Amino acid sequence: MLMAPENRTARLTILIDPRKKAVFESLCAETDMTPSQVVRKLIRDYIEQHTGQPWRPDEDSDSPVASSPKSST
Repeated sequence: MLMAPENRTARLTILIDPRKKAVFESLCAETDMTPSQVVRKLIRDYIEQHTGQPWRPDEDSDSPVASSPKSST
């Protein structure tokens, strides 16, 4: 499924073992995806799994978790 690009971006810096990074980049290349594309998909999937709602980048809310039924106490 092709998703529309999001309008705004923010940088996420992570530290990872160099060997894992090399394997990850190689696997990304094999699937014709950039590491950034794969990480964005992983993050979208994680958000959807934990909120129980599909991710919609066009929503105005800065915190999609705030409206999640799983996050209310």
